[in-house]
Amino acid sequence: MQEEAAVFCGRGDVMTTKERLYLFDTTLRDGAQTTGVDFSVEDKRRLARVLDDMGIDYVEGGYPGANDTDTAFFDDPPELSSAVFTAFGMTKRAGRSVSNDPGLQAILQSKSAAICLVAKSWDYHVRVALGISNEENLESVADSIRAVVASGREAMLDCEHFFDGYKGNRDYALAVARTAYDAGARWIVLCDTNGGTLPHEVSSIVADVVRHVPGDRLGIHTHNDTENAVANTLMAVRAGCRQIQGTLNGLGERCGNANLTSIIPTLLLKSEFAERFETRVTPARLRMLTHASRVLDEILNRAPSRHAPYVGESAFATKAGIHASAIAKDPDTYEHVAPESVGNQRRVLVSKQAGRSNVLDVLARLGINVDKDDERIATLLDAVKAREAQGYAFEAAEASFELLARRILGNVPRFFSVDSFRVMVERRHNARGEMVTVSEAIVKVFVNGDQEPLWSVAEGNGPVNALDSALRKDLGRYQKHIQGVELVDYKVRILTGGTEAVTRVLVESHDTVSGERWFTVGVSPNIIDASFEALLDSINYKLVRDNAVVDHAPLMAGAASGDCVNS
Repeated sequence: MQEEAAVFCGRGDVMTTKERLYLFDTTLRDGAQTTGVDFSVEDKRRLARVLDDMGIDYVEGGYPGANDTDTAFFDDPPELSSAVFTAFGMTKRAGRSVSNDPGLQAILQSKSAAICLVAKSWDYHVRVALGISNEENLESVADSIRAVVASGREAMLDCEHFFDGYKGNRDYALAVARTAYDAGARWIVLCDTNGGTLPHEVSSIVADVVRHVPGDRLGIHTHNDTENAVANTLMAVRAGCRQIQGTLNGLGERCGNANLTSIIPTLLLKSEFAERFETRVTPARLRMLTHASRVLDEILNRAPSRHAPYVGESAFATKAGIHASAIAKDPDTYEHVAPESVGNQRRVLVSKQAGRSNVLDVLARLGINVDKDDERIATLLDAVKAREAQGYAFEAAEASFELLARRILGNVPRFFSVDSFRVMVERRHNARGEMVTVSEAIVKVFVNGDQEPLWSVAEGNGPVNALDSALRKDLGRYQKHIQGVELVDYKVRILTGGTEAVTRVLVESHDTVSGERWFTVGVSPNIIDASFEALLDSINYKLVRDNAVVDHAPLMAGAASGDCVNS
């Protein structure tokens, strides 16, 4: 079942073939076991789409039936263009039939195109953790894999603790892998579950396994407890494994899983792998890598790792001096790959043109046509840098960036302005004597072209929810454009400490009519002001997207449409 692609390389008509590597992302399942990580259904949907856009082959969504979030996610799975949506579960219990095992039946009934089951491959765990015989464990593996194949789904087996099991009882570990293969599993995945195996061990063990199970049916799943998960994965590929399991940003329990954010560019940009293998991640998709990494960090509401390989802010940063001078002459002197190849950027202050091409690329992707020599590009670049210094982050708030760009380019109308708003929070006893907290917001809006203001009052389960409800309650002739818009996520990050802390708010909005989602950002020492700024951007973005008609309202070059002029 090995897939190869014919390519031409070198001089003349010499033709070679590349072996296909398959990328399996388990961020939404194994990554969700990270301490402090708790994905919502909407978080999972968004990440699944990001991974699909990247060119990941398999997106493991979670364990249907194990918790409410995963069950809801699989009841209404995301629409993926090419990635195979995969469910995770366990093989059947010993002593039960497939039809009489509720856990396995929940997996078999899930809306997934593939199923990855996990089974013990270390006889020590079979005896101690499961309390069954080695033969009973093999029977469970065989019966469960056959059931998945019979259901019409692609079957995979994660051989848990495979490397420790191999070192403890080689024959039995191999028997588990071979049993799954004989039962029809498309992939048999060798797992370094405890994360303690070293690269040279992985290399020699996988080389032995491929004598019993074909390499194009083998996968690798490693953990990072010795800081070797990426190295172990690459060694496994060299030794014969053709499916790679890992997580975005190396998310995972304990010390994390193999980091796909590091593995993928290594496969594409390092000649030893690039000349021999191919994946569905094209060079164009690879340029989405940094964006995908930052999206995950924003969902988790944590600061991106500055020193992360390939995607970190410091990955291509150089201080002034001999290094900067050399990079100015030839970037290859101190860069192992081009930062643009992974969607990152060089951070060396060489000239005023630094970053210009990045801005032009983003504008082109957003459909904003502007000449590369337009002086307003420099103005936009300066504005972005100034706002980033204040705490803004446009990487995960592209709608706010688009509005900023359009304002500076002079093509955002002033649809309305907010004259004032007030938010009140009251904690009191209700009529039944229960202590409750009530939030109420009042917004005074002038729709351009109208002489009289619109007053809106709304209650919410918090001050931001009340403010959002009041703002969206009545926008006059623009109300029809935002009728289906709703706030679906709201995240706050404190950027500086002390009593004058600066707050950044990230808002996700959803149009229930078109299905479009967008993200906006606001920054202020006042959390309500920051929230309001993000909410204003959300509404204005929707109006711009709809090409809403403005009566008696000039284009505002450089001014914020929907400004709160006296809050």
